[in-house]
Amino acid sequence: MRITKLQGKMESWDAALISPGANFYYLTGLNPLGTLERLFLLVVPSSSSPFIIAPKLYEHELQDFPLEVIFWSDDENPYLIFRSQMERIGRENGRILVEDQMPAGVLLKLLQALKGYKLEPLGPIISELRVRKSEEEIELLKNAAEIVDKVFYHIIEKEELQGMEEREVAFLIESLIKKFGGDGVSFPPIVASGPNGANPHHTPGDRKIKEGDLLIMDYGALYKGYCSDITRTVGIGSIPEEARKVYEIVKEAQETAFQRVEDGVRAMDVDLAAREVISNYGYGDYFIHRTGHGLGIDVHEEPYITPTNKRKLENGMVFTIEPGIYLPGKLGVRIEDDVYVSEKGVRLTQADRNLKIL
Repeated sequence: MRITKLQGKMESWDAALISPGANFYYLTGLNPLGTLERLFLLVVPSSSSPFIIAPKLYEHELQDFPLEVIFWSDDENPYLIFRSQMERIGRENGRILVEDQMPAGVLLKLLQALKGYKLEPLGPIISELRVRKSEEEIELLKNAAEIVDKVFYHIIEKEELQGMEEREVAFLIESLIKKFGGDGVSFPPIVASGPNGANPHHTPGDRKIKEGDLLIMDYGALYKGYCSDITRTVGIGSIPEEARKVYEIVKEAQETAFQRVEDGVRAMDVDLAAREVISNYGYGDYFIHRTGHGLGIDVHEEPYITPTNKRKLENGMVFTIEPGIYLPGKLGVRIEDDVYVSEKGVRLTQADRNLKIL
C-alpha cells in the first residue's frame, strides 16, 4: 500500500497532513470534489494507523472506505477534532510533513491547532515515491497519450483550421479529448498562431488562423487521474522558408534528446543534448525554457529535464521532451512527446512529428 511506503520514509517525522489533490489521490485513490473551505484531511502518523477527517456530507461516499474516517458536522469545529486526534498520536513539539499545495486558509488554521510542532514540506518525501511509475501507472499514461494522438489526427485530417479563432481550436481540442475517452484536459490547451507562437504559454484569443502561419497546439488529456501532454506545430498553407528551417531544427533537437534517454543518464544530459543542437544552428538564445518535466498525476512533477538537474534517470520515470524556438514578433515552434525510461527511452505519444501543412 502506498501509505505504508510513505510511512517507511517518515522515521524523522510524527505525521504527514495531506489535503485533497494529487498526493491525496496517489495515496488513497480518492478525489473529493467541492471541499472548498471545509477541512478534508488525510493524516498519516509515522507509527500508527492513518485516518481521514472529513465533512459529514461525504459520509455516504466514504462509507466503505478502508481507512478510519472521522466525520464532522457543521455545528462542530473540525480543527478542535484535529487537535484532539494529534494529541492521541504522540508528543508535543514534534515534526510534521504538510502537503505543499494545501490552501493557505486551511494551513493557517492547522498552524493554530499545532502550536509547538515544526512543519516541513511533504513534497521532497512523497515525490520519491511518485517519480518511478508502476506498470499499472504506465498503462494509464499510455491510454492518456493515445487520446491526444487521436485528437491530433482528427484535427489535421478532418478540420479546416484556417479562419478559425485560436480559442475555437482550444475548445475543439477539449471536446475531442472527451470524445476519445478522456476525463477532461490535464491543463487548458495552448493554441498559438503566427507571432503568438513566440509566447510559450500563450492564452488562446480571438486571432484568426491565416495563410502562412505556424500553429502551435499544446494540450493534454486526463485519464483515470493520469496526464498526457503533447505539442505539435503545423503549417497553414504556404509558410516562409525560415519557418520550415526552424521546424526541422526543433525536430532534430527533440530526436537527439530522445536518443540520449536511458537508465542512468542524468536529466541535464537530455536537456543539453537538445540545447546543443539548437545552439549549433545559432538559435540558442531563442530556446527559453527547460527541455521537459515529469508527468503523472500532475502534469508537471519530478523529474525536471533542466540544464542543471544532475539526477540520474531510472526505469519507470516518465517525462516530456519539448524543445522549442521562439522568435519574437514572428513565430514559434515546439514539438513535445511523453517519454518513459525502460532501459532506453520509449515514446508514449506517437503522433507524426513531420511538418504537416494544412
